[in-house]
Amino acid sequence: MSTRDTPQDETNIVYLPSAGTTVAADRDRGSDAPGTAETPAEETAEVIDGELVPAEENARIDARLAQQQRGMLALREASAVQAVQLTHRIAESDKPREVGSALVRHVLYVPAGAVSVGKRIWDSRTTARYERQMRSAEAAGDNERLAEWEERGERFKANRHNRIMDWIKAPIQLAKALLLASAAILGLLLGLGIVLAIANKDADQILAPLKGVFELVRWISIAVTVAWGPLVLAAPWVAVLALWNEGRKRSNSEGWLRRVAPSRNDDGSTMITADGIVRALQHLRVPEIKKAFKDGWLPTFELPPTRDGNGYRAIFDVPFGVTPGMIADQRPILARNLHRAEVEVWPADHAKANGGTAGCVDLWVAKPGTLSKPAPPYPLLHSGTADVFAGVPVGISQRGDEIVFPLVEANFVAGGNPGQGKSNLCRVIMLGAALDPLAELHAYVFAGNGDFDSFAPRLARYVRGATDEVAAAGLAALAELAEEVGQRETRLSELGAKKVTRALAEKHPELRPKIAVFSECHELFGHPDFGKEAADYAVQTVKRGRKTGIILGFDTQSSRKEAIPPRLVELVKLNACFAVKTWRSNDGFLGDGSFAAGVRATELRQGKDRGTCLVTGIGEEAFEIVKAYYIDVDDETGWDAATDVIARAMEIVSENVPTGAASQAQEPEEERDFLEDVAEVLGTETVRAARIPALLQRLAPRWVPYRALSGKQVVSRLADHGVKVPTTGNKWPVDPVTVRQAMAVQSTADLDEDDE
Repeated sequence: MSTRDTPQDETNIVYLPSAGTTVAADRDRGSDAPGTAETPAEETAEVIDGELVPAEENARIDARLAQQQRGMLALREASAVQAVQLTHRIAESDKPREVGSALVRHVLYVPAGAVSVGKRIWDSRTTARYERQMRSAEAAGDNERLAEWEERGERFKANRHNRIMDWIKAPIQLAKALLLASAAILGLLLGLGIVLAIANKDADQILAPLKGVFELVRWISIAVTVAWGPLVLAAPWVAVLALWNEGRKRSNSEGWLRRVAPSRNDDGSTMITADGIVRALQHLRVPEIKKAFKDGWLPTFELPPTRDGNGYRAIFDVPFGVTPGMIADQRPILARNLHRAEVEVWPADHAKANGGTAGCVDLWVAKPGTLSKPAPPYPLLHSGTADVFAGVPVGISQRGDEIVFPLVEANFVAGGNPGQGKSNLCRVIMLGAALDPLAELHAYVFAGNGDFDSFAPRLARYVRGATDEVAAAGLAALAELAEEVGQRETRLSELGAKKVTRALAEKHPELRPKIAVFSECHELFGHPDFGKEAADYAVQTVKRGRKTGIILGFDTQSSRKEAIPPRLVELVKLNACFAVKTWRSNDGFLGDGSFAAGVRATELRQGKDRGTCLVTGIGEEAFEIVKAYYIDVDDETGWDAATDVIARAMEIVSENVPTGAASQAQEPEEERDFLEDVAEVLGTETVRAARIPALLQRLAPRWVPYRALSGKQVVSRLADHGVKVPTTGNKWPVDPVTVRQAMAVQSTADLDEDDE
């Protein structure tokens, strides 16, 4: 049928698509009918179905199709936008990196485990481990450990040689053993078969046991054959899993393969949490703690990790069989586990603090780098005054709080290795005391340094030097202070007061606070002639002088009993210890048991922690880590920042406080007449010669010749002056009459010489 023969009603026919053609294709051919003159009907695709629709319906269908097409296009555009946004989010997110890092890390665990296993096998078969230890001991100069590891290495070689020889002999021995075992088993089975044959009266039973064994072997071979395939397939994966586990435990991967870093503060420092402390404790080398954790123990936190100034503080208990000292012994490992330097972690026995709990560890952890920062400037350098009754500023604690030394009723000792800041601490203390108008200051330096030269205008007494005269002056000062303690006690009793207060000191000049520092005191206490007596006076003064306003301070390089009396260290309230090398020195300055309780100045680094000390006796804590203020000096020019402070102190000092010791320190001791002094101490009574040296020393404590005087020397010197002392039962009594007669003769002889 041609187009012109098509009825009018068929002009709006919508052709449905069929196999191999589309409506659009038909329309492109310019024909509405399936057969045209240009396109034969035979070449047109077969129409499966069709529908006649009016023009209006056709328009609606076209509009709906167009709308659907626009919706599909919009959906595609939105999907494309979402895909781009998702791609950006994935690119900006850390998750892919973390997932990738985890994936690569876990893959690398396998070769890391293989390396670890190979290394352990190599170490077990060779002397590599022993050689490493020997090189380490040799590098450290530890000859004892070097010899020990050499001996272990030789034993290992000998044992390895014996094992090799055993393996050489093993095949022959194994063959013999197998032959004997086979014969024994065969004989046993035949014997068992004979017994069965006799019992059952059946000769066939003789070989029954052998047949049973053969049957068992057959079934075992079947089971092995069945299981062999899966075992062979699973073995590599089991090996890979084992290597992965070994690598996971031993891996030390760096860079982006590392695990996610611990939680950190805004300043980049690792946060200290209860979980972190527990993990740190779990990895300490303390068997009792490991066993407690294995049994299910967990520490109880009396104080959870809490921000405490420049660090964190936590208090937790320890299991049975463990002491806080055992935790303190593991401080290097504990610090590493907490991501800190060793000097930044301080575990101590909480029971040592006031009101502390027994069996608990008081742990303080500094923010990284805190203890390496210098102390702030001295707060009284340019303005301000001080009160020795309330305390003088000396430095800052590990938490960043200002530390104040209450001087009245608190004597002090500072010790440590040379050059670590002992003298500077004493300078800071004395500089603060100088800014109290009521304080009277004395300084005795048993060395030639000029640490207190700039303090001289404010000092009531100032003596320095490494001579016997200076040591004698120090002894005399301690003797006078011990005597003054008694006088002040009497005065307080008269006033009805219990102790010296600032109000009493202002009202009664004889009760003003008196601070005496004895620098490099090991030279005084170690003096062969004056040391023992000086120690007795110092201990006596500290014992009784606490409430009288007399304060003694000592600094020394050595903690030996010849350098500073142990009794003195125990009696003072404030003990400061700078870096020391041994626990004996630590306890020598801080008191017995300090090292065991975790109060350890041995952990301070020589040179690097200069100016930092551990102080006990401040507040309720067992100890404080104090970084002392530094009073700047120029060793080359002699300039001292304390000079301006002392000048300011001189403007406010009270009128009745003695000052200006520079000239007093240079005044030589006047010559003394031996006979006159002996006559004065004898009075009217006859005294044994052995007692006279002590009486002379009390009369003239600063006169050096009397310090080393003995009873025999007294007798000899009296004989030189014409006084003969009788033995009288080996008591050598000295009669004051004969002494005065000799004085008269000496006076007459002097007059005769003057006349001539």
